Amino acid sequence: MAAPRAIRLRELPHAWRDPAVLLVTGFGSGFFPRGPGTAGSLVALAIWWWALAPLHWTIQAGVVVVVFVAGTWLTARVARRHGVGDDPAIVVDEFVGLWLALLAAPATPAVAAAGFLLFRLLDIWKPGPVRFAERRAPGAFGVMLDDVVAGLITFGVLQVALLVIG
Repeated sequence: MAAPRAIRLRELPHAWRDPAVLLVTGFGSGFFPRGPGTAGSLVALAIWWWALAPLHWTIQAGVVVVVFVAGTWLTARVARRHGVGDDPAIVVDEFVGLWLALLAAPATPAVAAAGFLLFRLLDIWKPGPVRFAERRAPGAFGVMLDDVVAGLITFGVLQVALLVIG
């Protein structure tokens, strides 16, 4: 006998009316039918470009911490309220991971594109440390943590590349 299939947020008719759902789905971008993580990352990139990149890196870091804490809390709340787990529509973790990846990076199209592409590659592929974080951390914290690890790796690679390139 097969295990029952998990409920998905997109299958719940009125989930989008819940403000917590709208926030954890990246203002609904996580409901995109193909590649919700990529759709959420694109929204996160646009927000970074227009709102975060002009700020000092310490303020950017503060925003990342606040969104991580709030995102973890809201993800747990949505999971309890709607009976979902690590739902593909939940993309607040992509926001945190990508913003961490681009922390203190110059706002140039090349850097933004490189950060976006490397972060998505690591988030999808989930090499060693990313997969470890995903499997070992429980609940909403685990949902968020693998993207934090992918964001940290991307941050390191970008910073080294920027130092080498000059």
